[in-house]
Amino acid sequence: MTTHTDHTKRSRTWIIGAVITVLLGLFFAFDAIPKIAGMKFAREGTEALGFSPDKTAVIGWVLLVCLIVFLIPRTAVLGALGLTAYLGGAVTVNLLTDKPLAGFVLSGVYVGVLLWIGLILRRPELLRVLGLRRE
Repeated sequence: MTTHTDHTKRSRTWIIGAVITVLLGLFFAFDAIPKIAGMKFAREGTEALGFSPDKTAVIGWVLLVCLIVFLIPRTAVLGALGLTAYLGGAVTVNLLTDKPLAGFVLSGVYVGVLLWIGLILRRPELLRVLGLRRE
């Protein structure tokens, strides 16, 4: 039987997960939109990573689609997988371009872990699916 304390704890946990999701959503949106809009700094940043500047919008659209899929509750897990793949690409590119390990290369890992923490706090049943809980 569920007690009031259990429900309150789950509500707080869900709210924390939702806050993490909103903050990450803003972070990803502020990354994607300048790329899609073709802003100069985004094109220059893409070029500095070894891509031709005309790929900037494509990268931005991929990120935005993954973000939208992540923000829809029914498709959040699929979106999290897409964002995780995107972040894996960021880790690889930063490693390839000799960026500093802790500040750049691993930043994609930090964001990815936070992304999954936020999702699991909102959907704790994922722990069972992932084999991390046996209830």
